[in-house]
Amino acid sequence: MPREIDERKKRKALRKLRKAAELAERGEGPPLSDWEREFLEEVEQRIETFGSAFADPEKGDLEDPMSALQTQKLREIGKKARGKGGGFKTRKPLGSKKKPAYTPRVRQLDEDIEEEAPAPEPAKPERPPLGVIRGSDLKSGEELPAPKTGGESERPRLRIIKGGRDDA
Repeated sequence: MPREIDERKKRKALRKLRKAAELAERGEGPPLSDWEREFLEEVEQRIETFGSAFADPEKGDLEDPMSALQTQKLREIGKKARGKGGGFKTRKPLGSKKKPAYTPRVRQLDEDIEEEAPAPEPAKPERPPLGVIRGSDLKSGEELPAPKTGGESERPRLRIIKGGRDDA
């Protein structure tokens, strides 16, 4: 079932397809792959037969003869046929052929490692942590030390300094 497509848009799309195929035949750029040649032929045939090369309204504007992706692919094929190329280009070193101008900076991890000195042994505390005292640690006749209580001597005191704001 053909869609109503503007005749000018159809002619323009067909002209672009035929021009890309003609440029590819002249051999100005690299030869087209089999898939690219089939793509050009099939899209041209669909536009001539149905007026449009796609049917899904999500793939492009229904007033256009080709979908957005088909239009993009036609542009890429046209560039390739003209020899303009596209895609990624490899970066060549600027120096001589034997020695590249760019050498990556590499860090040698072995140079950073220093010979390890023996670690000092930790000093033994006089008392075991948490106030635990073993009976075996006590000398004969020695009494247990008095446990620390939260007495007033350990609390911070509030000091009132004269000459403050409220003093007259």
